Amino acid sequence: MAERTVVVASAQGLHARPAKLFTQAAAGKGATIAAEGGAPVDAGSILRVMALGVKGGATVTIAAEDEAVLDELQTLLETDLDAE
Repeated sequence: MAERTVVVASAQGLHARPAKLFTQAAAGKGATIAAEGGAPVDAGSILRVMALGVKGGATVTIAAEDEAVLDELQTLLETDLDAE
């Protein structure tokens, strides 16, 4: 499984709206996300992603078998989804 470390660009972190967009993109793709020093959780689960408590500017690690999935998830995390 390939991994990438990404800085969360959304100013408010992975709260409701950014978490929803992220988890919708990750759903059913076998991807995981982990906060710094934490255990990985299912990236397709909005409750688990929001429970990580990731703040804006925090670093997370995403993992997936498919590089295209990682590209898509990385792009979402590196975009300020609060600004849209």
